[in-house]
Amino acid sequence: MSSIFTKIVNDEIPSFKVHEDKYHLAFLDINPLKKGHTLVVPKKETDYIFDINSKEYKELWIFAQLVAKAMKKVIKCERISIVVVGLEVPHAHIHLIPIDYVHEINFALPKKVFSNLEMTEIAEEIRTSI
Repeated sequence: MSSIFTKIVNDEIPSFKVHEDKYHLAFLDINPLKKGHTLVVPKKETDYIFDINSKEYKELWIFAQLVAKAMKKVIKCERISIVVVGLEVPHAHIHLIPIDYVHEINFALPKKVFSNLEMTEIAEEIRTSI
């Protein structure tokens, strides 16, 4: 059975795409901790990030770095944090979360809510900064 992220990769579910190449996709988290919270996924569905072969693993992180640098250009924050949890969706993914303080990466915190228009604008700002 396909993960929700595979359905997003295959355009079966809409998303706010930030960047895409042949092997990776970055899109805004629909339950963000902060404005610009982005998920980076390999298009090839693999449950556990450390099961990705070494070459693809390195390429995933290079792609994530490209997206994070673009985010830093347009989202006011101290850092872009990196979080890999891997329990909530059986598809390897990296959370890129703009933060000013370490406590902001607590997934138990209430999620932020942005309108579709705001999400579209945020994704476009990041996309055009790559």
